[in-house]
Amino acid sequence: MQIGLLTMFQAFINVFRIPELRNKLLFTIAMLAIYRIGFWIPLSGVDQSQLEQFFSQRGSDSNAATKLALYISTFTGGDLGQSTIFGLGVMPYISASIIFQLLASAWKPLQDLQKEGPTGRQKITEWTRYATIALCVIQGFAWMTYMQSQGFIYPTIANNTGLLWSFRIQGVLALVAGTTFLMWLGEQIDKYGLGNGVSLIITAGILAQMPTAVNLVAQDFSLDATSDARYGPLAVIFLICSFMVVTAGAIVITVAQRRIPIQQAKHTRGRKVYGGQKAFLPLRINHGGVMPIIFAQSLMIFPSVGFSSLANMSSGSEQTWWINFTRFLGDSMTMGKFPYVVCEIILIYFFSYFWTTVQFNPKEMSEQLRDHGSFIPGLRPGPRTAEYLETVLERVTYVGAGFLAIIAVIPSVVAGAMQIPFVVSSFLGGTGLLIVVSVGLDFVQRIEANLLMRNYSGFLGGGSGDRIRGRRG
Repeated sequence: MQIGLLTMFQAFINVFRIPELRNKLLFTIAMLAIYRIGFWIPLSGVDQSQLEQFFSQRGSDSNAATKLALYISTFTGGDLGQSTIFGLGVMPYISASIIFQLLASAWKPLQDLQKEGPTGRQKITEWTRYATIALCVIQGFAWMTYMQSQGFIYPTIANNTGLLWSFRIQGVLALVAGTTFLMWLGEQIDKYGLGNGVSLIITAGILAQMPTAVNLVAQDFSLDATSDARYGPLAVIFLICSFMVVTAGAIVITVAQRRIPIQQAKHTRGRKVYGGQKAFLPLRINHGGVMPIIFAQSLMIFPSVGFSSLANMSSGSEQTWWINFTRFLGDSMTMGKFPYVVCEIILIYFFSYFWTTVQFNPKEMSEQLRDHGSFIPGLRPGPRTAEYLETVLERVTYVGAGFLAIIAVIPSVVAGAMQIPFVVSSFLGGTGLLIVVSVGLDFVQRIEANLLMRNYSGFLGGGSGDRIRGRRG
């Protein structure tokens, strides 16, 4: 263990020995710092004290608005609970990207555009940006209208029609500008920095919530077992151990692969024989990444919000059975309840298979293997290979979806069973943890590749080569 720590410490030193890698890393940190500074710039005309008081109960996830705000802040890098210019985060850009990814797999004009190479992909990226602006306008206007209905703006603005429309327009423009700036910031990190820019912005927003979670635990912690404190020593030890175990499991399932052996056909030219090499076709166990959880949790927001709204709308009527029924459905679809967990698991399995079907085509893969003169030992190229790949993919997707379901329900189950705020239990699983793990692994692998390319030992290697290739020590 000591040798491993020394190797990692040496790798950190090597990062700053390489000017190009050092500049990329410092540029990435600077861009994330700019994002965190802009995260605290509030919208004009909003009574931040009332808004903060309203969303102070978001840890208990007690109403529909807090559910939506917490969900947005989990994986978009924004926070509507503070109503800043970065309130929407990169959610519109993510939504637009997902829409075009799905359309590219089902709509032939987009498929043909993708096959054109960099020019076609650049055109799709341009359309994605335009769609992002349109989604920003729609979501921004909806949020400004909601704040007006809840009384989160100053009375002098709310009682003046002209000022009210000016407030809406300025707020929408500020939210659109904030999301556009974050989109540009992510592209700059992609171009001049290290790692995926949008993913790093989302990860920074998730990790920024960790001090809040630690503070909530510290405020309600006591060493006295007879006190009314929520967290005792055993509870804190349980949370720390659970966090370590779930994080280790998330790392394993993120990098886990099912390797299918591939044999290249031999070609004889004159007296020489070419080909015949052996390789592997890696199939990721969790091929869909965090997308199945994002889709499932997005849809699960609507039943709870919808049934609760119906119950509130019908509260003044005489249909008591209808009020009781809608309240029962609203309570049953609350995060952590058994019907909610079952429906969420079913949706995660559905979207796992759906996303895998969209992203991976066994028939196309078998044709590519046949065209390159490769085959799976014991299987004929063509339909038989495609059938085998589809069978294997169905099995590994079942295992990956099961793990995603476990990761997704852990926060809500722990929050409901142990009466722990969701802000704290969200670090024991869910979308946020998977995003942080996947982005962290990708970031480390990029640094590792840069170090090994220059003949340095990386974080995971134990080599002793500490000199740049072609340079004498």
